[in-house]
Order: sequence, then structure tokens, then C-alpha cells
Amino acid sequence: MKIKQVILSKSYTGFYFDDQKAIKKDAKQDGFMYVGEPMTVGFKEIRVPGEAISVQIILEDGSVGMGDCAAVQYSGAGGRDPLFLANDYIPFIEEHLVPKLIGEDVRYFKPLAEKYDRLEINGKRMHTAIRYGITQALLSAVATYNRLTMAEVIRNEYNPSHKMLKNVPIFAQSGDDRYKNVDKMILKEVDAMPHALINNVKEKLGYQGELLLDYVTWLRNRIIEKRAKADYMPILHVDVYGTIGIAFDNNLEVIVDYCKKLEKAAHPFKLRLEGPVDTGDREGTMVALREITRRIDEEKINIEIVADEWCNTLEDIAYFADQKAGHMLQIKTPDLGGINNIAEAILYCKQKGIGAYCGGTCNETNLSAEATTSVAIACDADLCLAKPGMDVDGGFMIVKNMMERTIKLARNR
Repeated sequence: MKIKQVILSKSYTGFYFDDQKAIKKDAKQDGFMYVGEPMTVGFKEIRVPGEAISVQIILEDGSVGMGDCAAVQYSGAGGRDPLFLANDYIPFIEEHLVPKLIGEDVRYFKPLAEKYDRLEINGKRMHTAIRYGITQALLSAVATYNRLTMAEVIRNEYNPSHKMLKNVPIFAQSGDDRYKNVDKMILKEVDAMPHALINNVKEKLGYQGELLLDYVTWLRNRIIEKRAKADYMPILHVDVYGTIGIAFDNNLEVIVDYCKKLEKAAHPFKLRLEGPVDTGDREGTMVALREITRRIDEEKINIEIVADEWCNTLEDIAYFADQKAGHMLQIKTPDLGGINNIAEAILYCKQKGIGAYCGGTCNETNLSAEATTSVAIACDADLCLAKPGMDVDGGFMIVKNMMERTIKLARNR
């Protein structure tokens, strides 16, 4: 079955693009917006509406495969590709990709995905968002043609020994509303929570980490007070965006001592700490996370370190996994380009004994969330992000329902 036509349209994501550099430099919030000068190339304001490009692949029989080209909330930060605006990139796709896609056979996913993920235009690889959306649409088309779920296609081509698809634990993110959204997560008994968006030292972490300690204590008490069942024991997963390193001048000994305080505040719940240090480059961040992970293991602290910034591409993930720079790695799905790389990354982490977190960003769409959730199920990831959005309910609904539908349908076969 061959591709007959490709249709592109501007779409909107479940959140916004934010200038992380400006926010870390204490940009002030004014309602939902930020006041101040943007600091990252491409941003005209610190917060701008998230955009995507929808790709619809029409097959010879009229059936349709769909995907969305989307990029992360903090585009242009941590070594990532620049801000992705639809009107800038639709002409590029129409000129360079659509003619190549017409006539492609969609029997198998892997060779097509690798071809378009690795494709170079004028000597350069395409923006990660383009590779991300094109490969989603190709996966959807292959699944449609073969009358399988997207998860079954990935499982069959990448992980054939995983015979029985099963649920992957879901991690919900609160955004700035880190109190009310926790209640939503408790009500829905989310597996890992709450994200908390600790992206500013002064207002969210505290110069000695005191604000985060207070928050983790509140979080622990809130769950115990409000949970319906005593055996509901979610993992507390807090994303700190390198602010602990900023507060403590990247002094690893002080950071590990602070981790002990966080562990005590979280007890009896297990705590995951995402991105405690960001040195501004890949090597420095990797070395810091590797050392923190080693010390936490040696001292038997009940905390898991999660790598995020600078662990962007498949190559980065393999490097961090080889170096044991974290107990778990976030596979930040839009940053990997082709979703074939997500499958490879999950399987590589599991091979190395490192937790595989199939993550992404609030700034995605329902289509990209469903596609990457399918990859998470197929490759038996250790954690899957509820996305898009920061309201908890929408992202949790999309990801959880996709899991349940896919697993029921696959088992029914």
C-alpha cells in the first residue's frame, strides 16, 4: 500500500513555549504570562502559544495515517533545536518532504522511520519536531494498513519477545498549580506525581532549599490525609530544573546532604528528583549526575535521580545510560526526532538496567501523546508521562485511555 497524498495543517498544542533561560533569571509572572525580556533565540515574548503541524498521510485505499510535529515547552534550551513555529516550517515540509513521501510503501515502519529520521536536507538533519511528526504519521499509516494498533507494530518490529502488552505506570505533572493539581492526582490515584515545576530558586526552591522541603512535607501529608486507600503509595517525582545546583553552587557534597533531608521529608514515599543539576553543557551535567547517583547509592538514600536536560538525543541517552548518570533517564520524546528512536532508547535503558521514562512535554498534542504511549507500551517502559497540558485531567485521560484501549484490543486478538 502506497502513499497517495500528504496534507499539512497548522495545529495547536496542549500548552505553551517558554523561555527557560529568562524564567531561571527570575522573570516575573503577571497572571499566566511573564514580564521581562526574552533571552532565548526565536522568542519574542517569554511565553508564547504552543504550535504544531499536523501531518495526514492518505493511502491508495483512502485510509489516513496521522501525526503531529511538535516541540518541547523549553525549546532552544539545554542543547535543543530552536523554537518551532508552524508557519516557518510548513513550506519547508511541502518543498522537501512531501514529494519524497508520495509513493512510499507502508507495509513496515522501521525502514521508513529510519529513512526519514536520518534524512538530510542541504547537508543538515531536519528539526526534531519534523522528524517526530512525520514518523508518527508513518507509524499510524503502517498500523492502519496492517490492521494493528500502533503498539503492536512497534512491538513486532522492535521488541517481539514482549508478547503480552501491559500498563505502564503514569506520571502526571502539575505545572505551577502544584497544590490543587495534587488533589486531582490523589483522587485518580496516579502512579507518580506531582512534577511541581520547581524552576526558580527564589520563589519555588528557596536559597537553602527550604521551600522545596516544605512542599515535599506538605505533599507527603496531603497524600496520607486524602488517599482513599492506605495502600496507595505513589512515587513522589519532583522536577527541579537544575535549581538545586544553582542554590548550592553545584557543590555535590552539599547537594547529597540536601537529598537526605528530602528523603526524610518524603518518608514513607519513595522520591524521584529530576534534573537536580544543570551545568549548562552535556559533559558537566552528566558527570554531576553520575557522581550524585553514585553517592546516593553508596549512602543508601531512598531517592532516585532522573536525568533530563542535556540527555536529549538517542546518542545522549546511550551515553548517560553507559555512565550511569541517573537511576532513570527521561526520554524526552520530541527531542529524539523520529519515534523509532524512542523505541531504541527505551530498550537500551532496560538493557543497561537504567529506568526508562517515556516522557515528553506538556507542549504536545493528543496525537503525539497517543503515538508515544503506544511506543511505551510496546517496549515496556518503566514510566510514561501524562500529556499534553498541565491540568492533569486532559493528559491523564488521553494516555490512560490509550493504554487501556490498546491493551484490551491487542489481548482480544
